Amino acid sequence: MYRYDEFDAEFVKARVEQFRGQVERRLSGELTEDQFKPLRLMNGVYLQLHAYMLRVAIPYGTLSAVQMRKLAHIARTYDRGYGHFTTRQNIQYHWPALVDVPTILDELASVEMHAIQTSGNCIRNVTADHFAGAAADEIVDPRPYAEILRQWSSLHPEFSFLPRKFKIAVTGAPRDRAAIQVHDIGMHAVRNEAGEVGFAIYVGGGLGRTPMVAHCIRDFVPVADLLSYTEAILRVYNLFGRRDNKYKARIKILVHETGADEIRRQVDEEWERIRHSALGLPQDEIARIESYFTLPEMVERPAASATLDNARKADRAFDLWVDQNTVEHKVPGYALATVSLKPVGGTPGDATAEQMDAMADLAERYSHGELRVSHEQNLILPHVALDDLPALHAALVENGLATANAGLVTDTIACPGLDYCALANARSIPIAQQISQRFADLDRQRKVGDLKIKISGCINACGHHHVGHIGILGVEKKGEEFYQLTLGGSGDETASIGEIVGPGFAGDAIVDAVETVVDTYVAHRAGPEETFLAAYRRLGKAPFREALYGGG
Repeated sequence: MYRYDEFDAEFVKARVEQFRGQVERRLSGELTEDQFKPLRLMNGVYLQLHAYMLRVAIPYGTLSAVQMRKLAHIARTYDRGYGHFTTRQNIQYHWPALVDVPTILDELASVEMHAIQTSGNCIRNVTADHFAGAAADEIVDPRPYAEILRQWSSLHPEFSFLPRKFKIAVTGAPRDRAAIQVHDIGMHAVRNEAGEVGFAIYVGGGLGRTPMVAHCIRDFVPVADLLSYTEAILRVYNLFGRRDNKYKARIKILVHETGADEIRRQVDEEWERIRHSALGLPQDEIARIESYFTLPEMVERPAASATLDNARKADRAFDLWVDQNTVEHKVPGYALATVSLKPVGGTPGDATAEQMDAMADLAERYSHGELRVSHEQNLILPHVALDDLPALHAALVENGLATANAGLVTDTIACPGLDYCALANARSIPIAQQISQRFADLDRQRKVGDLKIKISGCINACGHHHVGHIGILGVEKKGEEFYQLTLGGSGDETASIGEIVGPGFAGDAIVDAVETVVDTYVAHRAGPEETFLAAYRRLGKAPFREALYGGG
């Protein structure tokens, strides 16, 4: 993983001290809250429903054990003993005292972490495939390019005050595990006919009150031109993006109103003007950054493991966990292990300080000191030997982290909702908890199969409900919390926005409605191998609407 050089360390340290002074001025009354707001946002500090919230960047979702241990320490020392992992591969602390935030940032800097540009109208944390660098299907590790984009975009003078927040995601495998088509810019690694690696570039995706799937405006951009082409896109957006209405300020609105073909023409024109300047990305610089992301030294092992096979036969719970929560590694004899943060009745994405400490220990013991955070609010140990999976699972059981539900109906994404957020209209967490309790039986979950439920407490869509196979949006109706259902959304390489199926449901009826949708799918699918998404795309919403509303 990337390590700070002297410049990085000095830069972050200076930023911490700068913000310490700003906090002191706010606490003394020299700055009003309105004056302080843009300063705190650029340092990841929000004012939420009950308290300040601090959002810490985890670039492209990669963490070391040392960093995870520091996150645990911060949760224990400055918050209420837990943190919340988000859909941007960040971690949020919901209860820090403002006076402590500079000290927290100083502690983060000591392990090469920060909260810079996790908010504000700037380029946010660049996200990536959570299996990057280890997945067997990978064309190229996308993290070096995400790191290059991070370094290039941090405090970029032209892009620090964009019309609106800006999000970039990068994936390096044919299977899109980073939801790139619902980002302002999505980058998908491809090979051209000569076998050279480059990126297909998608522009204008996004969720919120106007959800849109991005358009591919260029099939292949050579890696040497990645920064110049990205800059061309941002220049066009900065010039023509709406600044008179924040609801129409995202690049997706510009692409929609201007047309993808015209945006492509404008970007290409700007790119031709700037591409031969100093924005080129030389191969030696790519190689330098790539050197930070080499695989750890992994002892060669057999592709199959008798130890693993015997353990699976002896312990059904372990067998189910291996089947559901592990995937093939690019190095034979190893696996990537997903650690679910979705226990039955739990808060999706939350981890206690003790669990974070345990994960740091397990990463050092079994995964070469490395962890990942997924945009699906889980953790991953990316380099686990097959022979070590039984011991790893036993340790996860001890720490309440062995739920075998990755990708199943209880692996729900949920934003903090009205329990924390001042923007929310309804609660998300209790609905996610009730769904997990309703579908707690693992055999039932596995019979249902791959099914992604995503919940947002307001139209801002922090829970990505628009791209859930089943999406749930909390709304306010005459002072009460109601929930709107969407079906058929997807955030993968076949991205789609879910369709509203009908009128919303009261809080005490939404879980029953979800169960009705699931049961209708099971009754109508072509067979156990047909996924919910495939069945919905074949059937349309008619049978689901009939089951929910009686055809009304």
